[in-house]
Amino acid sequence: MFVRRAVTVDAGPTKHKHAPASFDTLRPMIITIDGPAGSGKSTAARNLAGALGIACLDTGATYRAVTLLALRSEIDLADETALAELARTMDLDMNLTPHGLQVLLDGDDISLDIRSEAVSEASHLAARSPVVRGVLVDLQRRIGGSLGSFVAEGRDQGTVVFPDADTKFFLTASPDVRARRRVEQLAAQGETAEVDQVRQRIIDRDRRDSTRSIAPLKPADDAIHLCTDGQTPDETLATLLSHVKADA
Repeated sequence: MFVRRAVTVDAGPTKHKHAPASFDTLRPMIITIDGPAGSGKSTAARNLAGALGIACLDTGATYRAVTLLALRSEIDLADETALAELARTMDLDMNLTPHGLQVLLDGDDISLDIRSEAVSEASHLAARSPVVRGVLVDLQRRIGGSLGSFVAEGRDQGTVVFPDADTKFFLTASPDVRARRRVEQLAAQGETAEVDQVRQRIIDRDRRDSTRSIAPLKPADDAIHLCTDGQTPDETLATLLSHVKADA
């Protein structure tokens, strides 16, 4: 796999008023945010990284990119060898912009394509493959090593990819809240979905992710748990920042 600029980060918003004032002078810090789909971890990771003025690494985008490329290439998603070869050779570029994460595959912007329901439903096939995970975990660590301080979000960041992270979070939310969030996200992308169907898919995915033999979805032993039900993004950010400030 070739990542031309790895992750480049726009200057982004001014630091949050509760961010540690001396953060920039500290040694590099790794913060991980794990959790199931719809828990709010992507928004939380972007907001936290922006408030601290550091990079944000969306590791789920790497699995989604492999899945999208396989679907476009009509490659059998059960063919682990073929998927791993795609992961090794695809030209992937990620940039954090003021409008969110931009993901480029072979120079084409696939930021919205990888969030489609078709990709979301199929990406677990890449995620459950030990061979594919090996390639992408190595990529994620190499990117992280080039970033200095950063926030990494995914499902196994605190348990597998960056087990020695300074601060680890595990976000959750009820299936009903997560389903509503997903339907709203799809609507913003021009897709329609029924809340009940999305809720069931979320429950099914939780079961698959938490019971798979490799890197199952689970909190790290030293993770800070946070339920985002009823919280605004700003409220979640304030809670995260309070813990980061305590650990700094």
